[in-house]
Amino acid sequence: MKKSVLVLGLAAVIFTSCGEKKKEEVKKEVETKVEEVKKEVKEVVVDNLELGKELFTSKTCSTCHQADTKVIGPSIKDINKIYAEKNGNIVKFLKGEAEAIVDTDPGQVAIMKANLDGFVKDLSGDELAALAAYMRSIK
Repeated sequence: MKKSVLVLGLAAVIFTSCGEKKKEEVKKEVETKVEEVKKEVKEVVVDNLELGKELFTSKTCSTCHQADTKVIGPSIKDINKIYAEKNGNIVKFLKGEAEAIVDTDPGQVAIMKANLDGFVKDLSGDELAALAAYMRSIK
């Protein structure tokens, strides 16, 4: 009887320790995969911001909008602040699906609409999202 209890006890210790080892292997594998996904997401974000910056420059947005100075249009910081306060959607605005919420002067709105029709109407949803992400990245 003592022998069988000892054998059963020893078997329990072996199985338990093997289970802990397996848990540790699974934990390491999951952590590795999480780190790989984080790296991929970071690369996508960086690529998206670079595309947004390129579009902001090439579509001449920078002619009217500077980071923290009102030129022809409001500064990017002012745009970001008002869109955040009013829970606005820059992409919808750029698509013409939302009204202006930053500079609502009718003359300014007419200029903006003409520029949007000329410069951003052919951008894809992903490109518009990249443009908005770049603008939001300016603090």
